[in-house]
Amino acid sequence: MNRKLAAAAAGALLAPVLVVANPAGIASAHGYVNSPASRQAQCAQHTVPCGSVQYEPQSVEGPKGLKSCNGGLARFAELNDDSKGWHATPVGRTVTFTWTFTARHRTANYEYYIGNQKIADISGNNQQPPSTVSHQVNLGSHTGRQKVLAVWNIADTANAFYSCIDLQVS
Repeated sequence: MNRKLAAAAAGALLAPVLVVANPAGIASAHGYVNSPASRQAQCAQHTVPCGSVQYEPQSVEGPKGLKSCNGGLARFAELNDDSKGWHATPVGRTVTFTWTFTARHRTANYEYYIGNQKIADISGNNQQPPSTVSHQVNLGSHTGRQKVLAVWNIADTANAFYSCIDLQVS
């Protein structure tokens, strides 16, 4: 019994030191496109039935350079399923995408793709963003149903955050 008490006391004393000594790491940044509703936003809003991403839509994080909706994470694989019944937001040729950040991190840039074509690249100026950021993106000649991949590239890690947004472009 005394060993358990001593271990608990040591843990309680050591925990604050570890929190202060441990620098802000990769897990300190989280974000996703909230408007128009990305696939993970639709999961969080219960528009489409989903697994664990409904509880943490901001956590679709993976290595930079991916072109997948799930950021390479098997637990969020359903975000890659184009037949799942995602709601496509009606838009014109220019769309304002709004990112919501639950934890902010210095930003290299934001990239937007339709298929393998990059349609926008917006600098983050190596700055920490406010709690929301909006970008106006011209979709060019794309019409009809389109899936946009939005990528938030973190400045000081090898990771990025991924969001796919389904649009009906008129």
